[in-house]
Amino acid sequence: MHEEKILKSFDGIELFFVTDLPKNMKAIIIIIHGGAEHQARYDYITMQFNKFDYGVCRFDNRGHGRSGGKRGYIDNFHNFIDDADLIVELVKEEYSYLPVFMLGHSMGGLITCAYGIKHPMKLYGQILCGALVAEIPWFNDIKGIDVEKNGEMQLPCDLTYLICRDQNVIKNAESDPLFLKYYTVKLYSSLLSGVRWLNKNIKKYTCPCLILHGSEDKIINKTSSEYLYNEISSIDKNIKIYEGLYHEILNEFEKNIIISDINCWITDRI
Repeated sequence: MHEEKILKSFDGIELFFVTDLPKNMKAIIIIIHGGAEHQARYDYITMQFNKFDYGVCRFDNRGHGRSGGKRGYIDNFHNFIDDADLIVELVKEEYSYLPVFMLGHSMGGLITCAYGIKHPMKLYGQILCGALVAEIPWFNDIKGIDVEKNGEMQLPCDLTYLICRDQNVIKNAESDPLFLKYYTVKLYSSLLSGVRWLNKNIKKYTCPCLILHGSEDKIINKTSSEYLYNEISSIDKNIKIYEGLYHEILNEFEKNIIISDINCWITDRI
């Protein structure tokens, strides 16, 4: 069953929400997409998860895709977490009999990890793919800019050519009208604040987690995931670095291997 609807978040921002539910579900996976992109880029992994009898819920982050809010902008990083909690609460209310997992990629990995710190008891586990959990060179773009006065200033989001090795994926992203072509200074600043908040609180993270990264990720270095694995307090934690893969490991040629690894990890926990 495929369903699309609009949800209103805590401050009235409309979130575009999608569910894909197989007949005999054994778990629910909530997907949190990365920066600049949107939930529809996870159609393939959703289809594969459905084959494993996992229901999938996903939404466009505020300021992204078909959700409301200024494009490529956010007032406060924690608003992303509050939006995610709205989805979690909805899912847990409707499917209280099912274990709920969260999968986050890149910026979505930062949101997911921060969610695990703020709400440690709500999920069965988390999958973190190329998570933004350490400061990266792209944050230097806002150095010297007065964020309060220039928060809506647009900075090019031109890293699409680095997302993966499949040129078709790159071409599709570049021609995708919903794929953001810029971030605002305020979004960069909010993400930087989010990363710094996470690092101050990283020892509080105790969720069961599967940490995944491409060894040749040129947007977020694999060392960020290695740092995450070493610093969190989770007893149940696993890390896997995929040799030769770039940033969007779920869009690489080896994506079915990764999806299978995720399935095995979830199966062991339900």
